[in-house]
Amino acid sequence: MTRVSKFSMVAIALATLGSSFTAASATPWQANHPRRVEVNDRLAVQNFRINQGVANGKITPLQAQQLHAEDHAIRTEEQTMAGFNGSHITKGEQNLLNTQENNVSKQIGP
Repeated sequence: MTRVSKFSMVAIALATLGSSFTAASATPWQANHPRRVEVNDRLAVQNFRINQGVANGKITPLQAQQLHAEDHAIRTEEQTMAGFNGSHITKGEQNLLNTQENNVSKQIGP
């Protein structure tokens, strides 16, 4: 094997190894992206508030069903957006989702 081909093989191996580390390290960051976490945490809190509203009689079961459906639509939209952006959402998308969550929150009440 010539010196050039040995060098080429080592360079290719290092490039491949480096790209695999980059891909592996990107996945956890994307899965736990702060904007996604914030949106999904708000959805979880709203889910709890809806269930509490039903339990204490402030929300009817039909209203709860409608509110849960709206939250489900927001969660689906967040997942779709993340699918287009390498498993994260942009600041603008987060703002849009927060606006939608605010509307549901107002319907739930204090």
